[in-house]
Amino acid sequence: MNFDLDQEHRDLAAAAGEFLAAAGGPAVARAALDGGAPVRPGRAELVKSGYPAITVPESAGGGGGSVLHLAVVAEQAGRVLAGPSLVTYARAAVLLADHPDRLAGLADGSLAVAVADDDGPVLDAAGADTFLALRDGDLVCGPGTVTVRDPIDATRGLGDVALGETVVLARDAEQLWRRGERVGRTVLASEGLGAAARILEIGVEYAKERRTFGRPIGSYQAIKHMLVDVYVAVEQLRSLVWWAAWAADHAPGELPLAAAAAKAAAATTLDQAAEAVIQVHGGIGFTWEHDAHLYWRRAKVDRFLLGDDVAAFDEVARLAMEASS
Repeated sequence: MNFDLDQEHRDLAAAAGEFLAAAGGPAVARAALDGGAPVRPGRAELVKSGYPAITVPESAGGGGGSVLHLAVVAEQAGRVLAGPSLVTYARAAVLLADHPDRLAGLADGSLAVAVADDDGPVLDAAGADTFLALRDGDLVCGPGTVTVRDPIDATRGLGDVALGETVVLARDAEQLWRRGERVGRTVLASEGLGAAARILEIGVEYAKERRTFGRPIGSYQAIKHMLVDVYVAVEQLRSLVWWAAWAADHAPGELPLAAAAAKAAAATTLDQAAEAVIQVHGGIGFTWEHDAHLYWRRAKVDRFLLGDDVAAFDEVARLAMEASS
């Protein structure tokens, strides 16, 4: 059995990476954090690219693709700290599956959606005009008032949402909500994979170039071991992400465990990668001008999105024990 991406996925990743790198990057993320500059590529440009609607059926104006296709794009988005998050589109596509008119609005950008969980700030609330939420077991939809928080990572568009008058889209929607959350966790882990892989590359490049006592700092065992540990964690995360994305498309029974494992590993791996690369860079790694702190900020925010890593690890342990009993 082939557990690697095929050429179609690789071509998609290359095209998405080129678009997202041209539209944004760490410099744009810094500008958004520093002076309130718009998040890039932004909703309008992202929708024009067609990438957010990959999992929306073709009948509603989407790409009719798989969660794995979206995860491939999300990895590239994570590399350049792009916003808004593809997590929001992934969850909305699941929740609106039986509402073609709203799905079409999601695909063409006329519906700026965010998904409101009960705990914590709402991802991509800034700029959203319509909110999906679970209330008393029902899936509801409606406008809301957003209070944007002072950002740790401005690209995440976090805000507190007070829902206005809503309409019920589906009764007894807990299972639907959970599937949307698990698909969202998978895409979030994909973004974390991209961010961790890119910050690792930055650390390796610096370790090769920076010299002390007449030799590259990468030749010292302490630096080698630190970066190799991150590399191993990134590759382990890669396997979990592709497993979760495959499960979302082909093995729904495996998705709860796979999505929880990917979420937990992404949270710890990105945090480990960002902190290690800051250490590799020494004093300059802590400065505002260096990109490392932008990935560190992303790690600190993402750790708590869609539940924190502790809750995810607990879920992995519970599901694994249930499966073995």
